[in-house]
Amino acid sequence: MAKLPAEQQHPVEALGWAARDTTGVLSPFKFSRRATGEKDVTFKVLYCGICHSDLHKIKNEWGDTNYPCLPGHEIVGVVTEVGSKVQKFKVGDKVGVGSMVGCCHSCDNCANDLENYCPKMLLVYNSIYYDGTPTYGGFSNIMVADEHFVIRIPDSLPLDACAPLLCAGITTYSPLKHFGLDLPGSLYDQPGMHVGVVGLGGLGHAAVKFAKAFGVKVTVFSTSPDKKKEAIERLGADSFLDSRDPTQMQVVMGTMDGIIDTISAPHPLLPLIGLLKSHGKLILVGAPEKPLELPVFPLLMGRKIVAGSCIGGIKEIQEMIDFAAKHNITAGIEVIPMDYVNTAMERLVKADVRYRFVIDIGNTLKIA
Repeated sequence: MAKLPAEQQHPVEALGWAARDTTGVLSPFKFSRRATGEKDVTFKVLYCGICHSDLHKIKNEWGDTNYPCLPGHEIVGVVTEVGSKVQKFKVGDKVGVGSMVGCCHSCDNCANDLENYCPKMLLVYNSIYYDGTPTYGGFSNIMVADEHFVIRIPDSLPLDACAPLLCAGITTYSPLKHFGLDLPGSLYDQPGMHVGVVGLGGLGHAAVKFAKAFGVKVTVFSTSPDKKKEAIERLGADSFLDSRDPTQMQVVMGTMDGIIDTISAPHPLLPLIGLLKSHGKLILVGAPEKPLELPVFPLLMGRKIVAGSCIGGIKEIQEMIDFAAKHNITAGIEVIPMDYVNTAMERLVKADVRYRFVIDIGNTLKIA
């Protein structure tokens, strides 16, 4: 049987912007969403952040993109309808959906609130849903998701500036917590963690904000010296070093308890491993399209760890959002109209944004 076009696969008409090929150029795309199921939450999308992984996906730089590709996984809005068995949400609630819309609910990872590591985890876009239809992301006017994967947004958080927390926020919050890099100094003058943040983009600025909210010492490493003032005065970092300056790097060798590496382009790991104390941890959260070289000897000489971390489970995402509300943590954003998205992608390649583009879906995505 021939596959139905996107606009006929489900009963609810929807509009978004999608890429059709590896050029990554986005343009208006009519498709459809499923009707609200008994455990579903349907919401009007008001804002959606742009993540560097969206750029990788629309250009097929990871080699797994299915077209048409409608990206967006930092999605926030207001509930318009709930299914008959939905318990946690009601019409009018402020909500969000991140990277996930499905998992098996039966593996060890799911049992331990780690749906993000479920082998059968379904992505909010570029996956095939249980009914055999493709998933489409948040560059669209409406969203439908099982309530398990919907996050409650506290009233104190502005929707536009909290949207990036659903990816950039949890991607940095989770490893800080999991690897024990969230421990401040004690009342008895015991030093707390010293955490390095490599890269000061969408992920990096979130890492600084969360680490400082935890009360730890933070040093930012960047190849953009012009970001020093903002890193220290606005984001609260304790120090800033130019990672291309060997003299500055040498001064802090062997001083870091952990490093959150947010770089999504190929880069050397050896200098970063050298920054770690014995037993230090280098956590990779960026996703370069090409493999990185891992020197082993420096790991042996200090029992150092290189690890990776990918977003977080639903329980932890909600915990992160609630923590952000308590500590007034939001993303630094540039709000853009929908028809600016291709220019935004070009600027993202050049790292020309501080620190996250957020699309004003509610006001600028027009239905023809």
